[in-house]
Amino acid sequence: MQKFTTLTGIAAPLPLINVDTDMIIPKQFLKTIKRSGLGVNLFDEMRYDDDGEEIADFVLNKPQYRDAEILVAGDNFGCGSSREHAPWALLDFGIRCVIAPSYADIFYNNCFKNGILPVVLPQEQVDVLMADSEKGANARITVDLEAQTVTSSDGQTFSFEVDAFKKHCLLNGLDDIGLSMEKVASIDAYEAQASAARPWV
Repeated sequence: MQKFTTLTGIAAPLPLINVDTDMIIPKQFLKTIKRSGLGVNLFDEMRYDDDGEEIADFVLNKPQYRDAEILVAGDNFGCGSSREHAPWALLDFGIRCVIAPSYADIFYNNCFKNGILPVVLPQEQVDVLMADSEKGANARITVDLEAQTVTSSDGQTFSFEVDAFKKHCLLNGLDDIGLSMEKVASIDAYEAQASAARPWV
């Protein structure tokens, strides 16, 4: 998993509340177990019309936001079903950080396990960043995980809280497998000892 330390990038505004995981990645795209290739279908029903053509007014179809790495969203982002494909699709598109007043718990935790930082800020601070992101590609927001700050393009800085263990994992690029692999020497030693003690197993 890619480490998350400091990110300065284009922020795309998505001023919608209760964006559920089916809006993020519709159910017909859940057949794959691969983490790649889902970005093209991120927000599929909002990005494309019935003929598969891009809807020009949708934020991620606008030229200034095609390379967005940060998404500024409304309350209760990621609600609905618990599909891990939702953070996969965001990450595959290029989104490394979401900023919102609140998230659904399962989506929030899945983000950390897939290298995305979900930042929680009060509504009034999200409103400031939402307005900032509406300036387009020239307005770049900086997210510093180590310092736990978000800085707008004009220098306003907001602090956020994050669980210490989740922070450690993101800073070091550790998903669940990576955490297990940190203990590989102890695991190997245990297995060798168990095999010697019970060779018939």
